[in-house]
Amino acid sequence: MEKKIALLSQLAEEDQEYIRELRRSFHRHPELSFQEFETTRTLAEELRKCPGMEVTTWEGKTGVLGVLHGEKAGKVVALRADIDALPLEEKSGLPFLSEQSGAAHCCGHDLHMSVLIGVARILSHHPELYNGTVKFIFQPGEEKLGGSETMIERGVLKNPDAQAIFAMHTWPAVDAGSVGFRAGAFMASSDDIDLKIIGKSGHAAHPDQCADPIVAAAAVISGLQTIVSREIKPTDSTVLTISMIQGGKARNVIAPDVTLRGTVRTISNVVRDKMPAMIQNLAGTIAKGYHCEAEVNYTKGVAAVINEEKLNTLAKKAAAEILGAERTEDLKEVSLGSEDFSAYQQEVPGILFRLGTGSEDPQTRLGLHNPAIRFDEKALLSGVKALSAVALSYLDA
Repeated sequence: MEKKIALLSQLAEEDQEYIRELRRSFHRHPELSFQEFETTRTLAEELRKCPGMEVTTWEGKTGVLGVLHGEKAGKVVALRADIDALPLEEKSGLPFLSEQSGAAHCCGHDLHMSVLIGVARILSHHPELYNGTVKFIFQPGEEKLGGSETMIERGVLKNPDAQAIFAMHTWPAVDAGSVGFRAGAFMASSDDIDLKIIGKSGHAAHPDQCADPIVAAAAVISGLQTIVSREIKPTDSTVLTISMIQGGKARNVIAPDVTLRGTVRTISNVVRDKMPAMIQNLAGTIAKGYHCEAEVNYTKGVAAVINEEKLNTLAKKAAAEILGAERTEDLKEVSLGSEDFSAYQQEVPGILFRLGTGSEDPQTRLGLHNPAIRFDEKALLSGVKALSAVALSYLDA
């Protein structure tokens, strides 16, 4: 494996200028979720340049699958990159700024795509390096937390059946050139709350003749915070946020109802299953105290990202071998952000790890989805090296 690692490192370094230019092209031409038609075309073209690559696209849909076979039969591993941009106006000040109004790669998906193309280019020209099959999944619609399911439905994990899946995501808190790993709970589930407080409308001058849902809604919002602070173990990281409130149309009219909308994020499946009943019971009880009613609609979204321990150990070891142990970090904190990579993990074992993109430039330390964020391009080389080493390490194991 040592000789393979040395060759992978050399090949990645020789190809880094090509990958950098590809990344900048993706960055200049971002496309929103499920609208990534030009991005899909470019990705398919790049994959078709790779010797032996089997390329699949779907008419009228976005997303690409590439399949590559080594010299002999063996295990099957899948690698995923997401391809969509955010609905933002970029303010990074980069010379290769987004040319698409209302769309920008402020989450780093342009790096993800470029890294995975880099891995495909290396492995396609050197099938003697491995036995088995590598699947390259370029997935649309991650920002809407549903693109992974569309790709799974298209059968990207089947024929041949993937036995493991790996992906990486940019992370400003980790230095560019480094990667970060964490076994177990990695990112939170994401569920939606739609809560309606129903009262009795009337003249604002006579509140005693009404049931004011706005006052009840205020109490419900405050009360809901006690679910996290008083009913859930602090070690079961959970967030319940009410982020929208709509009610009332006139100053002198007590509204008939108020709508609250929000999100629940948690790393615990037990907490997730209990949350709808806890919200309904608390909201209903509080609303009743104000002579109102509460209707709760709880919609489950993506599950938590839970990294399989053995695969995490394998991937971290492979990354350390090609980047150096000093460039491989153990991540201490769980992120309560969400990622639809979890849908793949419901089908096959897999891990998501962090691709460091931070540097001395303060803009590289801004949070993901900030319109002014920059990503240090040293991450491209480390990403190609790490992901290719992880793939080969899994196939050789």
